[in-house]
Amino acid sequence: MDLDGIAIFVKVLQAGSFSRAAKLLGMPNSTVSAKVSALEKRLGVTLLQRTTRKLRATQAGEAYYQRSLRALEELQAAENELETGRAEPKGLLRLTAPVEIGHSLLPALVHGFLKKHPRMEVELVVTNRVLDLVVDGIDLAIRAGPLKDSSLIAKRFDLGYFGLWASPNYLTKHAAPRHPKELTRHNCLRFSRFKNEGFRLTNGRENLNVPVSGTSIADDFETLRSLATLGEGMAFLPSFLCVEEIKQDQLVRVLPQWRGDKVSLAFVYPAQRFVSPKVRAFIAVAEELLKKPNG
Repeated sequence: MDLDGIAIFVKVLQAGSFSRAAKLLGMPNSTVSAKVSALEKRLGVTLLQRTTRKLRATQAGEAYYQRSLRALEELQAAENELETGRAEPKGLLRLTAPVEIGHSLLPALVHGFLKKHPRMEVELVVTNRVLDLVVDGIDLAIRAGPLKDSSLIAKRFDLGYFGLWASPNYLTKHAAPRHPKELTRHNCLRFSRFKNEGFRLTNGRENLNVPVSGTSIADDFETLRSLATLGEGMAFLPSFLCVEEIKQDQLVRVLPQWRGDKVSLAFVYPAQRFVSPKVRAFIAVAEELLKKPNG
């Protein structure tokens, strides 16, 4: 029995093509195709129907895929169970995160993880695309907002709240508002996804949705933060994104008694019988480093 051939066959179906499977596996297309052909020859059945546009499993191939997938998951679970007893995790951890997280929180998390687990190697995929963890070979993903895939396991971390931020230079030219309703007099930098919505704020007693306007709209928070730092206007940002700017006196909190929605991140991974030790180790480091959220 060729377990490598079976695993390659499973990956081809998950990826949807030989070329994508080859890329994910780090193999030449010819090797992947030859492995699947050898498996079909050994079994005496056609597992895949190949056309120029589409690849799909035959009826026999689908049945074999489902059983093979379960068997490979059991083998992986057995290895994970054995590795759990080891003193030190090792190997490669493939991790994905959105751009804002990749540029702000992720470097510190990876540094802390590798410092504690020097036998590990981390590959980062920083993108705002939502990757398929199984198809794209991702061990762990950091995601913000609601999770649409119920097959994933999530560990959530609260990172504080949205708040109003402006540069000292902007505030010397424009008097700081004393109440959220005065935001209508200010140049407010808006996130494109919510450009037609107001800034939702609460002080614990009163909830407001203040209509705002301004000269700049951006589809990522880093750009809004940079514009605010340059004195372009007032930005509504997650507090954890402004830590360095606060230290360097580039941004100050406006209306600190008012705050926006809570900011939380989910560390997600595929549902498995046993969680990989390297995933468990990274989440443990993240929990230690993120246990004191900003307000």
